[in-house]
Amino acid sequence: MTEKSIGLIELSSVVAGFLVADSALKAGNVRLVLSRSICSGKYMVLLAGDASGVKSAVAAGAEAANGCLIDSIVITSIHPDVITALGRTNVAPPDGALGILESFNVATLIRAADACAKSAHVQLLEVRVAMALGGKAFVTMTGDVAAVQTAVAAGREIIADAGMLVNAAVITRPHPDVYREVV
Repeated sequence: MTEKSIGLIELSSVVAGFLVADSALKAGNVRLVLSRSICSGKYMVLLAGDASGVKSAVAAGAEAANGCLIDSIVITSIHPDVITALGRTNVAPPDGALGILESFNVATLIRAADACAKSAHVQLLEVRVAMALGGKAFVTMTGDVAAVQTAVAAGREIIADAGMLVNAAVITRPHPDVYREVV
């Protein structure tokens, strides 16, 4: 399956999350990336596949939400590093700058992570979504200082424009112990 697109459905009910995941998977040729409860009693369904499959799946899922839909997004032509970085970390080189962006919600952070990866030559280390974060999400990245600054600026703009920015930083020469905490 070609996974160039992702879709996210965020719900206010755990029960609705199961129903939505089932409806979405039956509606489109997609892969279930994440389907889980998240902080604040919400539920998140994240799908990957080709653009038409993801669009169909998200539309069917949103329809099945039965009044519990908080937000949904479809990102076609997503940078492949975003999918790789979701829910896990990559090994970071110990000598690059470290960029971090934090958002009040998952959908906006995923859009920002995609913009970061597309705007500069950076390696996304992790996209962490809503677990043990009070519903918030963050992305970490590494690369040379200029690239990380460019990427963080691109992501920050998206998050700030949506009114969801918690914080953003670029650490030009992080202490090795900081990297150990990231990976």
